[in-house]
Amino acid sequence: MALRIEKAEGIGFCFGVRRALHILEKAAREHGGVETLGAIVHNQPVLQKLADIGVRIASSVDDMKGSVVVTSAHGVSPQTGQEIRARHVDIIDTTCPFVHRAQIAARRLAQAGFFVIVYGDANHPEVKGVLGWANNKGVATLDEQFITKLKPLPRRLGVLSQTTQIPAHFNEFVKKLIDCALSKDSELRIIDTICHDIRKRQASALELASRVEVMLVIGGHNSANTSRLAQLCSKVTKTYLIETAGEIQTSWLQGQCHIGITAGASTAEQTINEVITRLESMSQI
Repeated sequence: MALRIEKAEGIGFCFGVRRALHILEKAAREHGGVETLGAIVHNQPVLQKLADIGVRIASSVDDMKGSVVVTSAHGVSPQTGQEIRARHVDIIDTTCPFVHRAQIAARRLAQAGFFVIVYGDANHPEVKGVLGWANNKGVATLDEQFITKLKPLPRRLGVLSQTTQIPAHFNEFVKKLIDCALSKDSELRIIDTICHDIRKRQASALELASRVEVMLVIGGHNSANTSRLAQLCSKVTKTYLIETAGEIQTSWLQGQCHIGITAGASTAEQTINEVITRLESMSQI
């Protein structure tokens, strides 16, 4: 079985993840180990490597044990920051600049009197943090009908997006919101806060998926941006989301010649190379 393996453009760590890991690894060396508040990224192979150099994950502020804590690339709310500082713990901030842009947008909207709507997963740490920057004067949802059921419906609505959402889905959400939520004298302000890197990564993956027989999306099973890559590609071709090379099944490749590969923003180059090596070895069977 001869396989042609093709990688999408721009895969591997995004700028925000690479920056966060650099800051964290430097802190771990300087402090002889360090804590992160939550997982710095949603990728198990990366987290295991960090654990090997003394990085411990604190599940909550109450779970913190050291005098220094590193916040994740997903960011935290100002309220969480205050809670940490009240315990006399130093904060090393690794918030992705694109996430911080969304945080600032949420704060400005709230200060201007807008009810903030974040198009995103309400349970995701990034989204929780962004709502915190809006001083909790808002909600997160993926369903525009949720907004129309608010009583009373706020007259001024400010809309932004979780940074890893699919642009076309955000656009559709906004269109539906305009149709069903705007009334007389209402005001809607929309800010596009989707990450530029994520936007390019999705477009590249979709273009490749349209040309291959099978698409492998490499990344954490609980990674939001990886899941959306798989969601996009699956609409075009047979797609499998894997976290490691060991998850690849021979049956996926039977009768297939052209395999596409893309990866989430927190997937290490080493993991991508391991997947390619395994595919090449399987093609020799």
